[in-house]
Amino acid sequence: MTLDRGIVAALGAAALFGLSTPIAKTLVGEISPLLLAGLLYAGSGVGLSIVLTARAIALGHASIVRPRGADLLWLLGAIAFGGAIGPYLLMFGLQMTDSASASLILNLEGVFTALLAWFAFKRILTAELLPAWR
Repeated sequence: MTLDRGIVAALGAAALFGLSTPIAKTLVGEISPLLLAGLLYAGSGVGLSIVLTARAIALGHASIVRPRGADLLWLLGAIAFGGAIGPYLLMFGLQMTDSASASLILNLEGVFTALLAWFAFKRILTAELLPAWR
């Protein structure tokens, strides 16, 4: 049985995210939530840079596509909310709650993300893409 690289990457990302929250809970009492969120995402950026550099060396070229037009606005929104505001609020919430409550609340993140995506993409699909398919 072989696993697709995307599945392995998704499982690895889920494991690392799941591991980061208990570690962050132990650190959030000693470090401010804003600094801790910044350090976690800076570490993520360094790790991604290492992977991309190793991939570019192995392939002989970089395979990065630069976003343009409306995609750039979506990327900036994802950076602002998913890379700045969200992590800060997560660290602030971890500081205010006990570990068990934080774990239960964090389990709902996937559910609410899926619901938000379903509502957002359904709106985009019906308003923008369906007339073009006719």
